Amino acid sequence: MDTQSKQIVFEQLQALLHDRVVDNETTRNEHGVGFSYHACTPPDWVVYPSSAEEISEIVKICAANQIPIIPFGAGTSVEGHILAVNGGVCIDLRLMNQILEINHADMYATIQPGVTRNQLDEALQGTGFFFPIGPGVNATLGGMASTRASGTNAVRYGTMKENVLSLKVVLPDGKLIKTGSKAKKSSAGYDLTHLFVGAEGTLGVITELTLKLHSYPQAIYAAVCSFPTVEAAVNTTIQTIQKGIPIAKIELLDEQMMRAINRYSSLNYAETPTLFLEFHGSQAELEEQVEQVETIAKSFGAKEFIWEKDEAARTKLWRARTDAAPASVAYRKDGQLMSTDVCVPISRLAKCITETQLDIEETGIYAPILGHVGDGNFHLTIVIDSNNPEEFEKAKALNKRLVKRALEMEGTCTGEHGIGIGKLSYMTLEHGEAVSTMWTIKKALDPLNIMNPGKLLPVLD
Repeated sequence: MDTQSKQIVFEQLQALLHDRVVDNETTRNEHGVGFSYHACTPPDWVVYPSSAEEISEIVKICAANQIPIIPFGAGTSVEGHILAVNGGVCIDLRLMNQILEINHADMYATIQPGVTRNQLDEALQGTGFFFPIGPGVNATLGGMASTRASGTNAVRYGTMKENVLSLKVVLPDGKLIKTGSKAKKSSAGYDLTHLFVGAEGTLGVITELTLKLHSYPQAIYAAVCSFPTVEAAVNTTIQTIQKGIPIAKIELLDEQMMRAINRYSSLNYAETPTLFLEFHGSQAELEEQVEQVETIAKSFGAKEFIWEKDEAARTKLWRARTDAAPASVAYRKDGQLMSTDVCVPISRLAKCITETQLDIEETGIYAPILGHVGDGNFHLTIVIDSNNPEEFEKAKALNKRLVKRALEMEGTCTGEHGIGIGKLSYMTLEHGEAVSTMWTIKKALDPLNIMNPGKLLPVLD
């Protein structure tokens, strides 16, 4: 777009939003990078709408001028979802941060997309309900829906896919639609709600979400146990799931991760593969469940099994898990995080992780493993020297082999991080001809390809 055309668009946006259109370099750069290793790619303008109606008008202006649109929540994505690869307008949704309704009787909350996970948690305190989906950062709920996020509770409560009841979305032509309803189920028409959950902003801009709430458990117990090998820890997980024990969280940290955490948080855990677990339910149920899992763990050589029911003690126990990412980065001076994830059927998990550990050792890259192993999802928290091109290429090759390994085991290239630009090259490898069907949907809804272009769907030959 030439300078004169850009000036016309800028004036149109200013007429609509006044001083809520920003084009200074600092703000643009802040919106051109996420929590990732990808280079900053700023938009041309950042806009701050306060209503769905304003978003609709912004989209209409962009559509009329074929200008890319990049929805922006908290900027916490790790695969380059918010990079303005073709320039354009970044729609920052921070002003749309109202909790519109918390319905106790029907157990749902209706919110605007800029509401953060921590904000919703605070609003639900004392209500007897909670929202279980939580990545390791204070992301917005709109962004979490867009990337189909999950987190540590997914093994029991599911991901965003299972916990979004309905949405309001501005389509690429500016039309505002509502998907789904507040009923627990429906057989009416196409499931448009779950078309937009995980679409990464490529089909529209989410302006409102209705989320499923869950009753706060009567009691919560936590436990930690260390194992001689990763395989033993994963086998404990598999048997726990297969026996139908309704565990809420099962997190695996390998020996490298435990070493980093001990150093970072001045702890003294055994530096061996370790499971962190959490149980939700009544006190009688939990004591039986803890005993069952302890028996399973010890049958696979667990060295110790420490469990806590006091809230302060539980918080301290889970501190190690919470500190995993910063601990990994801090372990290397001037290190930069390159986090990646895959997900496989849990029966293949031990093999996938042990083969990956051997690969890490042969490569010489520092890459502690962290896993939501209850649902087969694990991460490499690769820490690289971004100024060392050779190391960066080794890390990318390690990631490529990890993805190929997961796909060969009938898994997926990402369990919760999403595609963005970071995993574009794996979409065809995973989905084959189905990618062309995804493009058919994309072109039908967004024929001008203005909604977060360059993300999620690779260009087909």
